[in-house]
Formats: sequence, structure tokens, C-alpha cells
Amino acid sequence: MTMQIAFTTELGTLYQGDCLDVLASMADESVDLVFADPPFNLGKDYGHGIDDLLDEDHYLAWCEKWINECARVLKPGGAFYLYNIPKWNIPLGGFMNATGLMFRHWIALDIKLSLPIQKKLYPSHYSLLYYTKGKPKFFERPRLPIQVCRHCGGDVKDYGGHRNKLHPDGINLSDVWTDIPPVRHRSTKVRGANALSEKLLERVLTISSEPGDVVFDPFGGSGTTFAVAERMHRHWSGSEIGDVEPIRRRLAGEAALDVMPGLGDAAKGVKAS
Repeated sequence: MTMQIAFTTELGTLYQGDCLDVLASMADESVDLVFADPPFNLGKDYGHGIDDLLDEDHYLAWCEKWINECARVLKPGGAFYLYNIPKWNIPLGGFMNATGLMFRHWIALDIKLSLPIQKKLYPSHYSLLYYTKGKPKFFERPRLPIQVCRHCGGDVKDYGGHRNKLHPDGINLSDVWTDIPPVRHRSTKVRGANALSEKLLERVLTISSEPGDVVFDPFGGSGTTFAVAERMHRHWSGSEIGDVEPIRRRLAGEAALDVMPGLGDAAKGVKAS
């Protein structure tokens, strides 16, 4: 597939095509933040020409290629976030280490993955790897409101009797995020299942970027990264190998299309062999 410009705004450009082709056209050290939500290789149907059930070696070899390219285009001090299931983020973290990027956090997002699996613990979190190219040029640690009981209104924790000493803006964000809701209701989706919560991208961009920074997403999916970047006044670019119409309509402020179930932010970039 030859890449082509699919949509532009004053802040960003969306390309339709293979992310590796788009990355090859980008200059070294040209973006401030990379957010990557690749296909999870779980056998979902993402449309003609996209294979989401590769053998493990093939999948990992493909991931290593785009990880290396994303590291290349990242500016010194820039941040690289990689969202996947734990099974894959273990070896993918190894690839990121090999590029010379600096590990910052394994962030666990408390979201149920599926129904319980026989003879296994119930999988209930996604993994978000956070790396930087050297010392981060920008980092802001958000504070969360103190959690209260929805029934009685009292604090859920007693904080060891030091509740009166907590910061008035709330508690420091940890590396376990329990407040990111899955996007399940049809009215909140623009593209089938598995769309990412805008709250997740808002948090990532808050932690590791400032207005005017450049954000790159190689797997456009439903366009959540681009929509949030627009709202938070970040420049952006990204690619999508499949149907870009849902992204275009979202960014243009048009009504969402009814599309094939299963398409979402997590499936967006493996060519069929």
C-alpha cells in the first residue's frame, strides 16, 4: 500500500498506509511523544489485507521494526508509551531497552480483558510501558481526587490517620490506574469495539507533553490520540492502514458511522502475509 494523506487540520496530518512507510519518511528526532497501541495479535477481524493472527516470531519481528523507527524519530527527552497486553509488553520492553531508551514505568490499567480463563488467574489489566529518550524534557505528575464511597460519601481509605495532611488537590498518581473506563457504550464509540478512552490519552499527554509539542501515533484506529491532541493544542501526525473514514468523521465533528464490530484502537497495522 502506498501511503497518502487522508486528512489534515491546522495541527495535524493523518496518513493512510503502513506505519513503517510513514515512519521511513520522517526525520530523525522530529517528535516529542509517541503513543503506540498496536494490534494485539489475538485473531480479530480488522478487514481485508490485515492479519491479526501471525505466528509469534513474525509478530515480534514486525513490532521490533516499528519500535526501532519510533525510537529514531523521538527527540532527546521525548516520551514513548506502548499499550498492549502483558504477554507482549514483556518482550516489547526488551526491544525498547535495546534501542537505548530509558525505562520509566510499567503502568497497569485496571480494565477487565475478557471472561475468566480456565486454570489461569483472571486477566484484569492492560500494560502501558513508559520510556523516554534520556532524561525526560517534561514531566508533570497529576493528582487524583481522594476516593470516596458512592454510598455514604466517606473516604474509602483512612490514610493511616493522616487524612488532614494530604494535599488539597488530591493524592499523587501511581503506576496503577484504576480510573480509566473502557469505551463500551455505543453512543461513545466512533469505530466498533476496543476504542481507547480519551481519559487515557489526556493523562498521557498531560504527563509527558506541553501545548505545541508534536505527538505521533503509528496506529490511528478510531483516532482517539488525534482527537485529544487537537483538544489539548498539540501538533500531531499518525497513520492507519485500514479504513480512515471513522477518524476523518470524528476529527471533522461529523456523526459516527456504523462499522464492522471489532475495529478499534488496538488493530491497525499488520499487513497480511
